[in-house]
Amino acid sequence: MKKMTIKEVAKAIGVSTATISNAFNRPDQLSEALRTKILAQCQELGYVGPSAAGRYLRTGRSGVVGIVLTDRLAYSMNDYVASHFLSGLADEFDKAHLNMLLLSARDLDHANRQRLHESMVDGFIVYGFIPPGPTLEHLKRQQKRLIVVDHKIEGYGSVNIDNREASYQIAKHALKQTSKNPAILALRITSDEGISQANEETLKTVGLRLSLDRLNGYFDAFDEAEIERPMDQIWNLHVNDYDEAFKLAYQVLSQPNRPDLLLCQSDVMAIAAMRAALQMGIKFPEELRITGFDGIPEAQAMPKAITTIQQHSFEKGRMAAKLFIENRMSEDVVMPTELLIGDSCP
Repeated sequence: MKKMTIKEVAKAIGVSTATISNAFNRPDQLSEALRTKILAQCQELGYVGPSAAGRYLRTGRSGVVGIVLTDRLAYSMNDYVASHFLSGLADEFDKAHLNMLLLSARDLDHANRQRLHESMVDGFIVYGFIPPGPTLEHLKRQQKRLIVVDHKIEGYGSVNIDNREASYQIAKHALKQTSKNPAILALRITSDEGISQANEETLKTVGLRLSLDRLNGYFDAFDEAEIERPMDQIWNLHVNDYDEAFKLAYQVLSQPNRPDLLLCQSDVMAIAAMRAALQMGIKFPEELRITGFDGIPEAQAMPKAITTIQQHSFEKGRMAAKLFIENRMSEDVVMPTELLIGDSCP
């Protein structure tokens, strides 16, 4: 059966095409009773709504926002911080009747997929760090709305936390108690793959900006306390993965000169470190103190609640969506954080 046009449906029902369009796309423009009646009549006629392609040709808008994830899609869906950020986005986009299209930054390197994305979305929100190169240039070249989160790109709106200040605060708290052998478990501060030990040379390689800010926050606290920076006890993990973090923590805690303080750049790393230490019979906080970062619920549910930095990922997502919806393309927003003191480092 031939598909009816919006004009034919409007004529059959006895309303304007604008009313039909509002019933599907702008429900706030109609009373609930009228909208329900029109949708029921459309269903009887077999009409499922205005063509998305036609709407795009008329308005130049698809109603779809591309969410560019710099980590693997599976990781972003399962990671507490990333998934809550996405939930915050969805909360605001639902209110604005916008849809999200999840994209891997890796896909944007392919020319065919680039063209597809260009035609499908009204703009992009980038979650994470995209280094200078073809992918970033592709996003800029489209001249569409672009908001970046946990990173900054000159000329575009951004949503961040002050990673350096937050890490300084947690390290300052940890260093109130004497530490003879502190160590840092970092996340992607160098370009090395897998588990590695960082040094002044490898720290010069391109790492994750967010993690380097956290590292410098730790250094600020060491310098203020007039304690030597533990340059020979900085360990790097390439992925924020529990199993890899457990291996790293076990390796670090098995050293003859075992650390008595671990500053971890994520709660996942801190949880893995605590479980490794408990397996090794190390006592908290008498023999070892641990700090984390992110404030995920699991960190507070450990036998010894982990001292950490609480960042509000859901609200970060909501703010990024608001900047996009309100076209605040040149605004840089810094979200608040909180120091949560637990039993792991009282």
